Amino acid sequence: MATSVVGIDIGSNSVRAVELSDPAKAKPTLLRYFEVPLPEGAVSRGEVLEPNTVAAALKELWSKGGFKSKNVVLGMGNQRVLARDLTVPKMSLKRIQESLPFEVQDMLPVPVADALLDFYPVSESTGENGPVVHGLLIAAVKEAVLGNVKATQLAGLTTVDVDLIPFALSRVLVTRPGLTGTIAVVDIGGNTTSVVIAKDGVPQFVRIIPTGGNDLTEALRSGLPTNAAQAEATKRSLGLATGEIPPEHQPATEIIYQVTSELLTSLRNTVTYFGNTHPANPVKRIVLNGGGSLLQGLGAALSELTRLDVSGSDPFSTVTLPRTIQTDALRASGSTFTVALGLALGSAA
Repeated sequence: MATSVVGIDIGSNSVRAVELSDPAKAKPTLLRYFEVPLPEGAVSRGEVLEPNTVAAALKELWSKGGFKSKNVVLGMGNQRVLARDLTVPKMSLKRIQESLPFEVQDMLPVPVADALLDFYPVSESTGENGPVVHGLLIAAVKEAVLGNVKATQLAGLTTVDVDLIPFALSRVLVTRPGLTGTIAVVDIGGNTTSVVIAKDGVPQFVRIIPTGGNDLTEALRSGLPTNAAQAEATKRSLGLATGEIPPEHQPATEIIYQVTSELLTSLRNTVTYFGNTHPANPVKRIVLNGGGSLLQGLGAALSELTRLDVSGSDPFSTVTLPRTIQTDALRASGSTFTVALGLALGSAA
């Protein structure tokens, strides 16, 4: 009997979902996708502040999008989530997970009782006291996770898993397409930029930067005599303008360059840090995703700054798209649904 699951990406401005049939198959089928807007203030940087409001949006999403499954996978990827390198004695994954509260208290910004902990194994080696496992400690503030889960419960949905958004991105853009080598996936959302660096499809490093495309829009709105809608339009039309810039566009261009350069510098420093700490596996390529990555000239600027190849990708290359799906429209807005797709695919992991 065919089963389906829905990946839900709760953003600051909208909630998006993708439903997959038989996600455990080598090439599952994308059944449907949809997006509905969220009122301002209901969600802040991926954390649900108004569960009832978000639940109402989810009900609207199910009604208008025609989703059938009530089983959902949520994603977390904001500043309330921590990902750190961790090496532990070799044992079963279950025993490692059970030992985490005693191993990581000094690494956490909150008490262990207030955090949800997990461990993602990456490799094994032999240490001074015997075999060890190297991996990533994943810690999320319990309150933030449960707030998002509560919204789905109020909408009559069942959360079957909560996944790390950078892992979802790596899964759909690197692991499943079979990309080899050391690749950095950069997803620029509205308020958060996620970076995950994977070697031969296996995540090695995660960083979450609390900056996104909305920060640029807000800088334009506050720095110019304009409103939010006009600021967004200015951002989209100008981008990282080059060549001779008309005088009337110079103030906006200066703001765009200033804000964007801060993000680009953070991304370059992230890639450099990984290279310095993993000298045998420097990043060879950057894959861009997310609405913020569509800023005109951003990819070229990042490539120039890092001296790496920077490209986009097709997140739907490893799923079947039935005739009922408008594939042109889907691919035109592909980066919008990448996280939701990666979350749904992760339900089979």
